[in-house]
Formats: sequence, C-alpha cells, structure tokens
Amino acid sequence: MRWAGVLPAITTPFREDGDVDHPALTAHVRWLLDTGCDGIIPLGSLGEGSALSFAEKEAVVRTCVAAAGDKPVVAAIAAASTREAVALARMAEQAGCRGLMVLPPYVHSGDAREALAHVAAVIRSVRIGCMLYNNPIAYGADFKPALVAKLAADHANLAAVKESSGDARRVTGIKALCGDRLAVFVGLDDMVVEGVAMGATGWVAGLVNALPEESVALFHLARKDLARAAALYRWFLPLLRMDVVPDFVQRIKLVQQAVGRGNERVRGPRLQLEGAERAAALRLVEAALAERPVLERA
Repeated sequence: MRWAGVLPAITTPFREDGDVDHPALTAHVRWLLDTGCDGIIPLGSLGEGSALSFAEKEAVVRTCVAAAGDKPVVAAIAAASTREAVALARMAEQAGCRGLMVLPPYVHSGDAREALAHVAAVIRSVRIGCMLYNNPIAYGADFKPALVAKLAADHANLAAVKESSGDARRVTGIKALCGDRLAVFVGLDDMVVEGVAMGATGWVAGLVNALPEESVALFHLARKDLARAAALYRWFLPLLRMDVVPDFVQRIKLVQQAVGRGNERVRGPRLQLEGAERAAALRLVEAALAERPVLERA
C-alpha cells in the first residue's frame, strides 16, 4: 500500500443495546473514502479498541475490509499482552488488511527495552507493512527517533511511524535518521500543518470522522499552499483540539452527531458527556459549524 495521505482513525458506532452497529460502520467507511480519504484505521484509541473483545475486533476488521473495496484498511493492534497483540496482527492480515498500526501494550508501560520487544514481536509476526504508533503521553512508551531508526533497520516491513509526541521536531529527527525509508504521519489533529511543514507525508486524523472534506482539504493545502491552509486551519483548530483531550472519543462522536454522521454512544468505561460540559462542547461545535467555510474545488 501507499503510506501517505489522510487515514482516518475511525470511531466504532454502537447500537442502543451496546453492540457494534455494522451497517452504520459500513456506511461510515464508505462515506469517508468517497470524500477523499486514502484508507481507514479501525480499532485504535478513537475506535475504542480497548473496550472490544477479540471476536468484536475481528468482526469490525472484516466489515471494514468489505466496505473499503480497493482502499487499504490498516488495523490498529493493541493489547495487554504481546501474545494477544500478535494474534490480533495475524488475524488482521488473514482478514485482508493491507497494513497494521502497532501500539505499545495496554496497562504495562515498561522501559524502552520492553516496549521495543513488544512492537518488534508484532511487526515480525506478519508480512504486511506496519506503522509504529508513538504516543508517549497516552501510552508511557516513547519511541524517540533513534529507536524508530533501529526498528526500521531491523524490520523491512516497518513502513511508517505515526508521531504523536506533540513535538514537530520529532518529524525532522526521524527524517534525519531514516530519510525516505519511513513515511511519517502526523498523529495529532492540532499539529497537522506544522507536521506537514516539517516533512510528514500523512495524517492519522480524528475529526475527519465528522468533517472529512475539510480534513482532506486542509492536508492537501498544507502540502502546497500554506497561506490558504492557514485560513482553513484557524477555523478548524477549535474542533481539532478536541482530538487531544482525555475525553476525545466522546467529543468527536458528539461532533459526528451534530453533523448527522453518527451518534454519541460510547462503550463503558467511557460515558457520554453531560451537563455543563456537554453544553459547552455543543456551543463550540455549533459556533464552528455556523461559520463552516465553503471549500474551493480542487
């Protein structure tokens, strides 16, 4: 697959009874791809992967692969144990995923040696290309550029890194050590323009679940017309910042509901926003949508 462009980390829709809503998932995947996204990433943090059983994850992957057609599905691989992560990776490969996004283990945030061993075990368990997910704030493990370069040297199928440290200098640091050997993806919505300016060639996006046309436009403008990108970015930033707070899943699903592309149902231990917090979030969303820009045709 081509490791570039806008890859939505998709939300997982739930029915009123709490089960995964597969018809809604199919419709969501097709809508995102029809509006210009380059592939999809199910089962990540935004997809509430930690709250899904192995069987549910397999069902989600198979629904996504069927819905995506010739576009790539890159399954997020995260588990509490290395053994389960490897099993998930092999399942995703067998189910037709074209790539994997490999996360550090849940719960245990060990030292660099342990984190490296975990992700290396997942990467070498499959033949398809893999993206390393670096998010030290969320997961405790920090894959600094030298560690990323070591993984790239040791594993031919490591193709990309999702950089979510919040430091744009990490992009240049990885590029300095790896050159074009690895594709670098921005992993935080409110750093996309800065990351692209530093050399990132992809974006694992969150608010794209509600606003794919604006997300795709922003990414491509950031690559070719910074002045126009800056104007769209200024409008988008209050919403994009919803991607970098602890309750980002609830907030992004709330935006989806506001635009008529989903609902705010989440799975425990998460709870929907309520009271003054929900009202404030809705005011922010409604204010942004009231000034939603008219995008120029490419």
